[in-house]
Amino acid sequence: MAKRCEDDRATQTQAGRGAPPLKTRTTDYRRLRNPFPPMNVFSDDRVAAMHDAALDVLERLGIKVLLPAARATFKAGGAKVDESTQMVHLGREMVEAALATAPKSFALIAGDPSRDQVMELGSMVFQPGAGCPHATDLDRGRRPGTEQDFRELITLTQHFDVLHMIPPLVEPQDVPIHLRHYAMTKGQMELTDKVPFIYSRGTGQVEESFEMLRNFRGISDAEFAAQSHCYTIINTNSPRQLDIPMALGVMDFARAGQMAIITPFTLMGAMAPITVAGAMTLSHAEALAAITLGQLVNPGAPVCYGTFTSNVDMKSGAPVFGTPEHFKASLAAGQLARHIGLPWRCASGSAANLGDVQAANETQFGTWGCLMAGATVTLHAAGWLEGGLTVSYEKLITDVEVLQMVAELCVATPAQEAEIAIDALEEVQPGGHFFSAAHTMERYQTAFYEPLVADFANIGTWEERGSVDATHRATDIWKGILRDFTPPAGNEDRLEELTRYIADRTARGGCAPENG
Repeated sequence: MAKRCEDDRATQTQAGRGAPPLKTRTTDYRRLRNPFPPMNVFSDDRVAAMHDAALDVLERLGIKVLLPAARATFKAGGAKVDESTQMVHLGREMVEAALATAPKSFALIAGDPSRDQVMELGSMVFQPGAGCPHATDLDRGRRPGTEQDFRELITLTQHFDVLHMIPPLVEPQDVPIHLRHYAMTKGQMELTDKVPFIYSRGTGQVEESFEMLRNFRGISDAEFAAQSHCYTIINTNSPRQLDIPMALGVMDFARAGQMAIITPFTLMGAMAPITVAGAMTLSHAEALAAITLGQLVNPGAPVCYGTFTSNVDMKSGAPVFGTPEHFKASLAAGQLARHIGLPWRCASGSAANLGDVQAANETQFGTWGCLMAGATVTLHAAGWLEGGLTVSYEKLITDVEVLQMVAELCVATPAQEAEIAIDALEEVQPGGHFFSAAHTMERYQTAFYEPLVADFANIGTWEERGSVDATHRATDIWKGILRDFTPPAGNEDRLEELTRYIADRTARGGCAPENG
């Protein structure tokens, strides 16, 4: 923040002297393509063997499906179903047919068209941490998540273009569960024009959330069904189980033509085999089963293949992230996603208990695993602590610094005659410097990335400014964003209508989740 203030004063001083205003570096972070060639951890024949093994798991061992309607859908599609055990056995031809109809590329439509995203291999989409029961910041400490926290964290996500979609950052536990979907949908409609998230907690809540979204965005039923305007995340219950809310979610979103991110959460040594290849084979099988269910409901429904595979600490059983095994699992997931050709979701994250060096190292290492794996969507890329128990305001800011630097790597680096800079080399004599060279003076204001949190001052200047560390600088930044935030304009009438809708539904008793 201090650096920004200095820039503002410098601009004002120059303007007062009649000098031209300072130029501003601008980089479009809203739509990114991964510039890196994907890295492999297994040979192609081993990836094919893992895919074949996953098909064998589904056909021979099966998956337990707790929702009767889902079992009926599988049976109608040709699966073998044992109602007494709730086990479903999917033939290879069923899975292959589902993969043939699942779209390889489709659009996610945001409230602002400039924030639409293309879901396909090669696209690069970042999201902050999601699904946390707690929030934390330096001022208020660690606490159960509230509606205020949810709204504030949405505001921070809206502010940064490098965060492309809204996840359920924190669970607003001060809102009863039968009313929570109203508060979460209203917060997203009011505060952001990015792609929103809707929980899969039963058909009733999902359909009401769809209705609120359609009405607020002015989308007809036909327009809503034609493109994906929101998404959900489906987690299987590893090993080899699909529960009632998640099966309902797959079916509800497929039926409505909205994107489901199918994400088995497999931890090596706990609910998955202890080896990377074994854990990824299980994850792949579970993802294929849920993808097949959605395609049976609505062939061509938008779906995103997903995985979140890491390991546990074998001394305590606690999940850990940003480990070499997490990195390798991400690479394997990318290979399996490319094998079936679908856009896919991976995840970063940290198991650290506060936003310290461990947290930064784990998140950055996990994020690079996703990048090198070619993930379409990287979740938990900013703010995630304690293995998902807490989202940190300060860590969200410091992690965004890394994501913005990654986004800068996506920008083409020119090497034309002007960039090769023979004129500068001719101007500066041996032993000289390039600070005042004409080539430098033309470009110095926009040549380099301007840091969000980092302070490049020497130690003397840093001490004169109060010796403020990065975490406290991040506190100043998020406070400033919340203080100065202006919601997306033009939705006042629709917001009033949404508020009336929620008041009416609340008076009727809300809508309870469906857990079976």
